[in-house]
Amino acid sequence: MSDSADHVQHLSVQCKAIVGESNVRVMEPLCRHTTFRIGGPCDIYVIPDTYDEVRDIVALCRTNNVPYYILGRGSDLLVSDAGYRGVVIALSDGLVNVTYEGEEITCQAGVTLREASEMACELGLTGFEFACGIPGSIGGGLFMNAGAYDGCIADIVDSIKALTPEGAIVTIPASELHLGYRQSRVQEDNLVVLAATFRLHEGKSEDIRAKMDDFTQRRREKQPLEYPSAGSTFKRPEGYYVGKLLTDAGLKGYRSGGAAVSEKHAGFVINVDHATAADVIAVITHVQHEIKRLNGVDLEPEIRFLGEF
Repeated sequence: MSDSADHVQHLSVQCKAIVGESNVRVMEPLCRHTTFRIGGPCDIYVIPDTYDEVRDIVALCRTNNVPYYILGRGSDLLVSDAGYRGVVIALSDGLVNVTYEGEEITCQAGVTLREASEMACELGLTGFEFACGIPGSIGGGLFMNAGAYDGCIADIVDSIKALTPEGAIVTIPASELHLGYRQSRVQEDNLVVLAATFRLHEGKSEDIRAKMDDFTQRRREKQPLEYPSAGSTFKRPEGYYVGKLLTDAGLKGYRSGGAAVSEKHAGFVINVDHATAADVIAVITHVQHEIKRLNGVDLEPEIRFLGEF
């Protein structure tokens, strides 16, 4: 987007005409909307409440050749210290409805995975327990086929409702989503997830709750949940475990500015003291260099990057 304040103001007026004045913010700090608690402002922050509003905001951006980014919970995202010169379309603030029928639950894209697992537990439906500790949203979960412990999104999703780059709102069955390790058709085809339907199974709520409590306790014991982070920093390289690679390399606790490799779990880069995006990048770069030097392994970030670095 142009740096012109007049251009931003003009576009914000157009956005307000679609979603309402209270659902548009100019120069919104993105550190408020990521689990890393890092990042500068975006030009315009938009909160759509309906599928049509999502479609119309995306169309407005494309028509005006303005960059846009679809934001869920920001749980795997590092935003540049300079922020993002474009429109952030925040689904986690508006698309948060949940419905159910029989053994199926349908969640809009902004519903958190934790909320979905809690709802399933209350309904006595099993299959969603693995997601109880994942901080992302339904939309983000479909984007990367989120998973943990003994399950992943691919195991339970039945279909999704999505917006295509051409502006059509379509329903896509799970068999056509190309769900794999941290990948999906959502990524490949630049789709915007609007909602997803999950097919679960009847179970006993007390058994489901016990399983969720066990997963939660294991997370607390093994992961640095007391610090802001974006979850696992690197994808798992074939034949290796990231945490062990970093531990064996003596990288636990390595720090640059306010960012550090967690002492509790070396697979996490954490925000220990008002870290900047530059601090996080410095830690990531050092870790990648050392693991390549010592093991010949290329570590690929699992977190995503928004803005200029």
